[in-house]
Amino acid sequence: MSPTSETAQGGRRLVIVESPAKAKTIKGYLGPGYVVEASVGHIRDLPSGAAEVPEKYTGEVRRLGVDVDHDFAPIYVVNADKKAQVRKLKELLAESDELFLATDEDREGEAIAWHLQEVLKPKVPVHRMVFHEITKDAIQQAVRNPRELNKRMVDAQETRRILDRLYGYEVSPVLWKKVMRGLSAGRVQSVATRLVVERERERIAFRSAEYWDLTGTFATGRAGDPSDPSSLTARLATVDGKRVAQGRDFGADGRLKSENVLHLDEEKARALAASLADTRFSVRSVESKPYRRSPYAPFRTTTLQQEASRKLGFGAKATMQVAQKLYENGFITYMRTDSTVLSDTAVAAARAQVTQLYGADYLPEKPRVYAGKVKNAQEAHEAIRPSGDRFRTPAETGLTGDQFKLYELIWKRTVASQMKDATGNSVTVRIGGTAADGRDAEFTASGKTITFHGFMKAYVEGADDPNAELDDRERRLPQVAEGDALTAEEITADGHATKPPARYTEATLVKELEEREIGRPSTYASIIGTILDRGYVFKKGTALVPSFLSFAVVNLLEKHFGRLVDYDFTARMEDDLDRIARGEAQSVPWLKRFYFGEGGAPGAGEGSGAADAGNGDGDHLGGLKELVTDLGAIDAREISSFPVGNGIVLRVGRYGPYVERGEKDQEGHQRADVPDDLAPDELTVEYAEELLAKPSGDFELGTDPATGHQIVAKAGRYGPYVTEILPEDTPKTGKNAVKPRTASLFKTMSIDTVTLEEALQLMSLPRVVGTDPEGVEITAQNGRYGPYLKKGTDSRSLTSEEQLFTITLEEALAIYAQPKQRGRAAAKPPLKELGTDPVSEKPVVVKDGRFGPYVTDGETNATLRTGDSVETITPERGYELLAEKRAKGPAKKAAKKAPAKKTAAKKTAAKKTATAKKATAAKKTTAAKKTTAAKKTTTAKAAAAKKTAAAKPE
Repeated sequence: MSPTSETAQGGRRLVIVESPAKAKTIKGYLGPGYVVEASVGHIRDLPSGAAEVPEKYTGEVRRLGVDVDHDFAPIYVVNADKKAQVRKLKELLAESDELFLATDEDREGEAIAWHLQEVLKPKVPVHRMVFHEITKDAIQQAVRNPRELNKRMVDAQETRRILDRLYGYEVSPVLWKKVMRGLSAGRVQSVATRLVVERERERIAFRSAEYWDLTGTFATGRAGDPSDPSSLTARLATVDGKRVAQGRDFGADGRLKSENVLHLDEEKARALAASLADTRFSVRSVESKPYRRSPYAPFRTTTLQQEASRKLGFGAKATMQVAQKLYENGFITYMRTDSTVLSDTAVAAARAQVTQLYGADYLPEKPRVYAGKVKNAQEAHEAIRPSGDRFRTPAETGLTGDQFKLYELIWKRTVASQMKDATGNSVTVRIGGTAADGRDAEFTASGKTITFHGFMKAYVEGADDPNAELDDRERRLPQVAEGDALTAEEITADGHATKPPARYTEATLVKELEEREIGRPSTYASIIGTILDRGYVFKKGTALVPSFLSFAVVNLLEKHFGRLVDYDFTARMEDDLDRIARGEAQSVPWLKRFYFGEGGAPGAGEGSGAADAGNGDGDHLGGLKELVTDLGAIDAREISSFPVGNGIVLRVGRYGPYVERGEKDQEGHQRADVPDDLAPDELTVEYAEELLAKPSGDFELGTDPATGHQIVAKAGRYGPYVTEILPEDTPKTGKNAVKPRTASLFKTMSIDTVTLEEALQLMSLPRVVGTDPEGVEITAQNGRYGPYLKKGTDSRSLTSEEQLFTITLEEALAIYAQPKQRGRAAAKPPLKELGTDPVSEKPVVVKDGRFGPYVTDGETNATLRTGDSVETITPERGYELLAEKRAKGPAKKAAKKAPAKKTAAKKTAAKKTATAKKATAAKKTTAAKKTTAAKKTTTAKAAAAKKTAAAKPE
């Protein structure tokens, strides 16, 4: 039924969107006959654990949430935190005459719409309402022109979801058993981690090469003119016709790739420079070519993430969070898109602003059309652009902070995409002369002038390489002609060294994934967020550094699940999933072959797409199930061990990385922990030797004269500490158990220099200072946040650790006689100043907080991450941390009500609780019976909750 029917005109219509912010905006564009409510994302999904699976399912279905033996039927459950919202939607639907499913116009949004329809079971007409911008015209147009649910898109999303569940739930437990508990594997996540690890391996294997060349400054002899420089700088290109070696001529092993180049060392370069000191030079050739640069295509998801990283310092996740807010509030079009296409309305709006802001000279005769470059782009969305048929300038939006910055970026890029090319000239000048020793030397200089800036007046794209020249950079050369004499003002010898390949940043990793056609642009932000959150990767500045843990994980996956992290195989899987979305392949046969292998399950070879989950070589391929069944061949120690040199091995253990030489129980065995934030390419043999030379493990300090127990210093996970070694027959469990005395070292102490006397003094804490006039004991203690006094529940900070041993009762009573200060008495000076934040335009500093150092601009605080330090943090990294924190918004307060909402209740637990409640209600004859029944109910609830927790997978 069309929404323009009689029912629609006079009835009540329920519109369901995904987010409350979007609901609020859309509500303002619709009339009083519409109720707009949010689903708040997905309302149901595959179960997160066995406890959520209905009791009728047994075996593997309870673990996977997918019935692999019956056509991979998924088991969907309503999310525990969405049950109240589902009830609300059902109540609203019961009072409505029509239902509009207005979730996002992509696979994920289509799936959410389908799940809503399946759960709500509407008995009224249902319409799929789609739009790519939230403006009044777009929303009203979407209401008038709905469509049917696209089941093919839903099937494609469901196949992806099942595939990712099978991959994660089958491979992750292997990592738990062979590497460390709590790890995870994912179809794209693991491949992204492998890319970062492989880049670090390249850096580790890299050997730097030194090379030299010459730079000459040549004068034309003419008077200086701002438009015509009087000199130019050129670099030595050839000697006797042989090209001088540059960095690109060396391989990663530090050797020349070809012998057809001249490799100058320092001695040769300086000798040549001296030989050229009195040489007469002349211009040998001038080559001029027209320069033309076309504007960049409008933003799609990945290019927006890359540019926001380069220009604003935003991470991919922060970019998408800010873009989501801009979209929901009606400022930009949908931000998850593979398309660079602009609608006719958008083109007209952009061209109008070009004329208005820059003049008709900057407007091309015909609108520019950008063809899509992304393979298998999922839907015909528009590019990311300002919304509406007239673009608001950034100043007109009223936006501030991160939202203003990102909107301005999108606005500039969109307007620039409809402007004329930039034009100019590029010039190459060759300068030659004969050295005193008879050798011929030729220098080259390149220049560029822009005669018409065109689109560059509005926007110039950033670069991943901080040393790269941007498109609008001009290099002016003097007007010279062939045969002109030049005077060498200065010729210098310059030394260079080749550099290892740069680590990925978020921007370059997104670019790499897209170029390899791995994953989908809409998921890149969450993928990068996952590998950062899991500890596989950490940041140093903007660089993504793999942890040693990720080396172990990737090592295991490459050796035993090679196909699953193969780049081409992963890209082909993406193609197969897209063919399923287009109806060219069938989901079930494809999943059967992926999971069970070729011919591994009944019907696996039936139907289109059955052979599509392999590598395309026609050979027999085992499925995922077969791979994870045979774990005996995986040597946990071997996959977590990496040779460093000199007999030293890096191992990844349960509590982190460490270096080791020799076997544990043999003489000469050495072991030392490796800092968690050490980049793998920084673990050299020399550094490993330093670590092993430092005291680690049990460092004997002496014997306690009072107890006879040995006192040792140790390097623990939370810092150095001292402890006593109890006799072997000391009971360690039970009511008579004895725990060894232990104490952390003060910040002023070092494990290398701590003495026995200091250790005994530390272990004597807490120290009884005395009692107050009322008989309450006062103690001096060392806590997480420093030294303090404690009297009952009243704690007071001390100014130094030494006071723990020196403070007297009188001094303690004097402290307690003062009113208790709330907060800090005086602000500590900043640890480092970083500059002015580009968003808030306020000074950014690094401060020391309760939970460690953090950056702040006075409004927003962001704790430093693993890999960041006060000494190495750059201004750009500080701005990025603040941008990510702002994008997250204020921390949400935990709900005070209903403990049941904290974890999903199992049906078993609910049944037991209900039974207990009935028993309680039935036993009303005496007060004693009521009490007994209540106790049974409490016991039943506790047992059910315990069983629920035990049933959840880790």
